[in-house]
Amino acid sequence: MLTDIEIAQNCKMQPITEVAAKAGLSADDLELYGKYKAKLGRETWEKIQDKPDGKLVLVTAINPTPAGEGKTTTTVGLGQAMAQLGQNAVIALREPSLGPVFGIKGGAAGGGYAQVVPMEDINLHFTGDMHAITAANNLLCAMLDNHLQQGNTLGIDSRRVLFSRVLDMNDRALRNITIGLGGKVNGVPREDHFMITVASEVMAILCLANDLADLKKRLGNILVAYTYAGEPVYARDLKADGAMAALLKDAIKPNLVQTLEGTPCLMHGGPFANIAHGCNSVQATKMALKLGDIAITEAGFGADLGAEKFLDIKCRAAGLTPSCVVLVATVRALKYNGGVAKPDLNQPNVDALAKGIVNLDAHIENIRKFGLPVVVAINAFPTDTAEEMAFIEQHCQEMGVRVALSEVFAKGGEGGKALAQQVLDVLAEDQSDYHPIYELDQPLTDKIRAIATTIYGAKDVNILPAAAKELANIEAMGYGSLPICMAKTQYSLSDDASLLGRPTDFTITVRTARLSAGAGFVVCETGAIMTMPGLPKKPAAENIDVEEDGKIIGLF
Repeated sequence: MLTDIEIAQNCKMQPITEVAAKAGLSADDLELYGKYKAKLGRETWEKIQDKPDGKLVLVTAINPTPAGEGKTTTTVGLGQAMAQLGQNAVIALREPSLGPVFGIKGGAAGGGYAQVVPMEDINLHFTGDMHAITAANNLLCAMLDNHLQQGNTLGIDSRRVLFSRVLDMNDRALRNITIGLGGKVNGVPREDHFMITVASEVMAILCLANDLADLKKRLGNILVAYTYAGEPVYARDLKADGAMAALLKDAIKPNLVQTLEGTPCLMHGGPFANIAHGCNSVQATKMALKLGDIAITEAGFGADLGAEKFLDIKCRAAGLTPSCVVLVATVRALKYNGGVAKPDLNQPNVDALAKGIVNLDAHIENIRKFGLPVVVAINAFPTDTAEEMAFIEQHCQEMGVRVALSEVFAKGGEGGKALAQQVLDVLAEDQSDYHPIYELDQPLTDKIRAIATTIYGAKDVNILPAAAKELANIEAMGYGSLPICMAKTQYSLSDDASLLGRPTDFTITVRTARLSAGAGFVVCETGAIMTMPGLPKKPAAENIDVEEDGKIIGLF
């Protein structure tokens, strides 16, 4: 059996100009990054912006196992299947972060015969967007510390610096650091922190900005610190916004690549869903809607995280209206939610499946709360039994929800035709009545409670004193009408990763709250969520190598 990278390397890619032509674009619309990658600039958007929008399909998932449940694979396979059925489909995905690539979860280019290529480029440096975001973020940090060193005319309180440095790598040793040591010339000593790049507000801004002017304005609105007098200090006060925008002038342009079967895919931006808002860029999604009759996009992790933020934050900010949601479920994840340990997930266990399927129920009900129709995609694994698959299908029918087996990993687009047809039937019915689950004019605490009780199923919310104080401060500053971006474990509907299935009678604890004024939301951290992940005991990096001819091996 071929590995993902071997399948990708055996693929005969089409020149990106030919892929672009399928979406109605010419070579003049592309900024080429070699033969198989390109960026789409502002001129391309101006050319297509008056075209009617296609239908927007969101792919999300149930709460996953640590290895993930193939949400990106399903998204890619669904796009390929749509193309095989004669539909003009364009996919919009997030870019991978190097942290998971070298850690445990893997990349974000799909898998098996439902991948986006060139897979090695995408999972490594791609077109440099991640590095540009890292540089822009850390430039602001450097300018802040230089301001402190050079006299601190703004009166910044070094104990109340909010903005952290970032690195696109899982490096637990950098979570909490002390900088400025070694004497006067080395800066002002203070406590600092590192987050992973995909948790940076700069990443969120890039993904929510409409254009370069909007990007620059949002960068200027980043809340960096407070003064000794308690006044806010923004990036524009440090005169950092212009230089940051200069670093991001190319990164803001969506990337065009292709699937193994040549289906166009816009891949741009990559905020994590458990610590950020988890969606690809607004620009990429809007372009996909103009270039395709059907735009297929994904939201990170389970529907309680990625889909909630997609629907409550991104859709509201960008004026998007989804037509259908595909909910990815796997036999192994349902057994995991039924209490089966990870090493035993490949063993048949209908009893555990029956116990864990309540997790699927919760996500179906949650999507319906947004007024959206649902199609359940059962992502097939070789170890699934016919009895287990039949159990899920029967359960979905009893729930009154469409369901289809997805075999895109093994069969590519051909294995996704049944799923694609179910989605097409839903789109033809046009039953979407999309609406967010809370109103923006509600108090911040009410919005937090709405997410926790309506989506997570919590009985209550415990907002710790420090978080409550900061929420009150954010409202006093005039930002009370922003949406909430919850940082929470992806493994449970609760904020405790050990509470699987569909937990009840639990309380969500909000430990911290911080204003992301540039991105346009308020981040609330719950449970023991980490904004800088660590590597596992056996990181994936141990298996990755490059041969003398430059061929990369061991990358999944």
